[in-house]
Amino acid sequence: MEQQKHLNKKGYILVSHTFINSDAIRHNFSIAMSEMYQKEVLLYGDLIDLVSEVNTEVLNKQPDIRQQLEHTGEIDRLGMERHGAIRLGTAAELSMMRRLFAVMGMHPVGYYDLAPAGVPVHSTAFRALDTQSLNNSPFRVFTSLLRLDLIDDEALRQEAMAALDKRKIFTDDVISLIERFEEEGGLTAADAKQFVKEALETFRWHDKTPVSKALYQQLLSQHGLIADVVGFKGPHINHLTPRTLDIDAVQAGMQAKGIPPKAIIEGPPRRRCPILLRQTSFRALEEAVNFKNPNGGYQTGHHTARFGEIEQRGVALTPKGRALYDQLLSQARRQLGVTPNANNALEYYQVLESAFAAFPDDYRALHDEGLAYFYYQAVDSDTDNAQTLDFIDVENIDVENVNDPLSKQVITDLLEQGMIRLEPIVYEDFLPVSAAGIFQSNLHDDSTNDNENDNETDEHSGKQSSGGINSNKEAFENALGAQVYDELELYQTLQAESLKACLGQLNSKVLKRVI
Repeated sequence: MEQQKHLNKKGYILVSHTFINSDAIRHNFSIAMSEMYQKEVLLYGDLIDLVSEVNTEVLNKQPDIRQQLEHTGEIDRLGMERHGAIRLGTAAELSMMRRLFAVMGMHPVGYYDLAPAGVPVHSTAFRALDTQSLNNSPFRVFTSLLRLDLIDDEALRQEAMAALDKRKIFTDDVISLIERFEEEGGLTAADAKQFVKEALETFRWHDKTPVSKALYQQLLSQHGLIADVVGFKGPHINHLTPRTLDIDAVQAGMQAKGIPPKAIIEGPPRRRCPILLRQTSFRALEEAVNFKNPNGGYQTGHHTARFGEIEQRGVALTPKGRALYDQLLSQARRQLGVTPNANNALEYYQVLESAFAAFPDDYRALHDEGLAYFYYQAVDSDTDNAQTLDFIDVENIDVENVNDPLSKQVITDLLEQGMIRLEPIVYEDFLPVSAAGIFQSNLHDDSTNDNENDNETDEHSGKQSSGGINSNKEAFENALGAQVYDELELYQTLQAESLKACLGQLNSKVLKRVI
């Protein structure tokens, strides 16, 4: 907490009392949301316990993983790792949600178009941007905006729009607190506490719907996700996701504990050096709901959408690495010939592992081939190596391009001398194909992604920041009221900043030796 001076919108200097850091507000909100979701979805508590058990075992048995997480600062955040997912219905809701998340230091990163995968939304991920803030609180929310233009039936589309226009998903108090944050530049402790309480109401589950059962069924016949958005009072959190260090162990553990997992772990295969993101979930719950009748009463029914998800995160890939990933994933799915499902899961994993044999499974190789992003860290050493280190001309080294001949040679020499080490920059974002697979498998009982008769999902099914098939990034940003951050530029900046800092540390050692 610190005293702040800044200009308000009218140009007057305001001096605040102590404001609560946005990282702290985000952390407190994530705890409150986790507690709420555990009460709403009882199996989620069992999932948290299972993930904790697996992570403890991995850290105890694999000290190299523990050391890596200590070096990157992720060890303390592992137990609080969460991401959530919500679905919004209108541009106004998305714009206000952006302002709400800004209070918590969360910004829109990446653009994901899931329409090509048959999911009528496009999305972004609200999260913190820098390493320190992410380590303070890694909470993020994958936020989707419904594409009403993809509803074929014009009359139904108009009914859906009318239903969304009537709902109000933010409390008056949370809007006032958002405006106060924007006007004054922060929130006091009392305001921050009230903000968390009021903001939580937006994401709460409501079993009484504002629409009739007949309209709900019509929406459901179009797409389960449309019914999940339009048919309810607000954007209930439809899953929270802890981070595991061994998703295969969690998948097996769910089966052993009687928690029904989806058949396929989404993303790359199991590797010694994990890349990007692997995800699985337990199947969505069938929950009792009450549909509103025209006479003001309610009619009983049920809805299936909320579930428990688990993720294992690996190193972030460069554009070159991501292109290779997409190529190999596409190759594996073409070879399988059908959508991965419960009946061909073993075959799919074998095909996937075979295809990804072409992707280096060694951090040094991933670095040297320019496939992944890394932190550069000076090694604390009292050995004679430090005595032979020469002053490094940082000004002539292109820290933004580690593949520049001079930069590459300097880095290679320092690595060979043991003066610096590489640590993977964790992938903080999402994969459109995986997101589509998770969504589809949890929207209804006959799980789309786990059923052998589904349409195939390949590299064209879901596009990320590419302006691809049916992509409408400009319209999304117009609704958002801001441009999304390019996640690859963020990783590139983290890598460049770490190299510059690392070289500066080494030069400080040289100067101390000379002096």
